Amino acid sequence: MPQGLNRGVLSVIAMLSSSVATITIRRLDDAVKARLRIRAARHGRSMEEEARQLLTAALKDEPKRPPLNLAEAIRSRIAPLGGVELEIPPRELDREPPDFE
Repeated sequence: MPQGLNRGVLSVIAMLSSSVATITIRRLDDAVKARLRIRAARHGRSMEEEARQLLTAALKDEPKRPPLNLAEAIRSRIAPLGGVELEIPPRELDREPPDFE
């Protein structure tokens, strides 16, 4: 492991809508962990709560994109390439339908 990286693991509990999820941050630089500890102490919080607050604040104002359905997702990737006009042949019967009498 490179020098200066935290050998421990910082676990962060993040609140996601109505459920609680756990994330683990590996290879967190020692200086970042120390700054998080100092910031948490300054705000009277645990490191875990401070990390939760930081993540929530950082993602709060991020613009929300409406979910795309599969057709819209494909169209959004293909549309910039341009379209192709295909001639659609008229429909014809390939054969006479069977007579069951």
